[in-house]
Amino acid sequence: MTKNSGAELWRKAKKIIPGGNQLLSKRSEQFLPEYWPSYYRKAQGVDVWDLDNNHYIDMSIMGIGACPLGYADPDVNAAVKSRIDNGSMCTFNSPEEIGLAEKLIQLHPWAEMVRYARCGGEAMAIAVRIARAHTKQDVVAFCGYHGWHDWYLAANLADDRNLDGHLLPGLAPAGVPRGLAGTALPFQYNHTEELEAIIERHPDKLAAIILEPVRDHDPAPGFLADVRKIANENDAVLIADEVSSGFRLRTGGAHLLHGMKPDIAVFAKAMSNGFPMAAIIGRENVMQAAQDTFISSTYWTEGVGPVAALATIAKYERCTVPDHLVRTGNAIQKGWIRAADETGLEIAVGGIPPLSHFSFTGGQALEAQTIYTQMMLEKGILAGKSFYACYAHRDEHVEKYLDATTGVFEQIAKSMSTYSLESLLKGPAAKPGFHRLT
Repeated sequence: MTKNSGAELWRKAKKIIPGGNQLLSKRSEQFLPEYWPSYYRKAQGVDVWDLDNNHYIDMSIMGIGACPLGYADPDVNAAVKSRIDNGSMCTFNSPEEIGLAEKLIQLHPWAEMVRYARCGGEAMAIAVRIARAHTKQDVVAFCGYHGWHDWYLAANLADDRNLDGHLLPGLAPAGVPRGLAGTALPFQYNHTEELEAIIERHPDKLAAIILEPVRDHDPAPGFLADVRKIANENDAVLIADEVSSGFRLRTGGAHLLHGMKPDIAVFAKAMSNGFPMAAIIGRENVMQAAQDTFISSTYWTEGVGPVAALATIAKYERCTVPDHLVRTGNAIQKGWIRAADETGLEIAVGGIPPLSHFSFTGGQALEAQTIYTQMMLEKGILAGKSFYACYAHRDEHVEKYLDATTGVFEQIAKSMSTYSLESLLKGPAAKPGFHRLT
């Protein structure tokens, strides 16, 4: 990297855009403060070029998991370009909405109706609105991360640490009406006793139970069936949040692998390979409640999203993409463990294979993680604590990445042994979770 115009632009961005950008997970401070390239000129497959035309292989989060086929997939792009040439917006509706709805229902035989949005957070807000409209109740019991909307952040009105164990610590509910306190209540994944305790404290008030079918690991035996039973007994809508997990372990929802039968499932990210699209699918008797409330937005009717989703799903089926994602993720996880064993470093590895992550578990973990990103960047590889597999990742990419990882691990281990780890840092250590930026 001979020049870093992106770092300069990021400093400017923080002065004119609150937080610097639109997504916490893309902030430079999450990766390599003061040195992360931050902006791209071109992205194709797993190759990325920054503003100065420096070239990298993306072995990190692939657009925060939104591009499971790889950047600028030619099949998806061809379908999208055709729709753009014929108009992406019109007074009439896009017919692809019907084709996509039929495809989603075919993949999920329990579902009968579909609504659309354009991102995961708003789609989850729609699902919660439908559940509350259907049940005429307010309380939502949930586990996991489900976005930025008021219904979710309301969990931190009662205790500002309620969401700490559900992906991001330190999420402040500033701007969320105090009247929503007590309407969103967390329980831990695989802990039905915590869900039952919520119901005991709020009998006859439960609108929905929301969870991700899989998180860092598979559900405990009987957990999903028990949650289904509890939902039935309390007339609550069971919502599967597939925004992250959907289409990665199989074409469709991960809940299908585990025999989960929700009332609503929500998809985004992986279903349209980088083009904004989200879907809320569900049982007819529940979904019809959408007509009893007001859920409507102009850009939910544009045509690019459905076309991109149809082309993405078609390629999933044609190329058995989930099998590739799982195989690649397994190779990465095994490689991390092998590299740590060879160098004597202590790390923890987790995540479903297509969404893998590791962390240093000894002292100075943040410093070690930052140095890892810094040194991998110098080798032309975008790398951090997570690896999101895509169809464009080939064996040669995995081999190059793991060879580089072993070499960087060796340097980190050596510096740790001589208590000189911080001397390797070019700038500040990365900041975890949510931090206010100037």
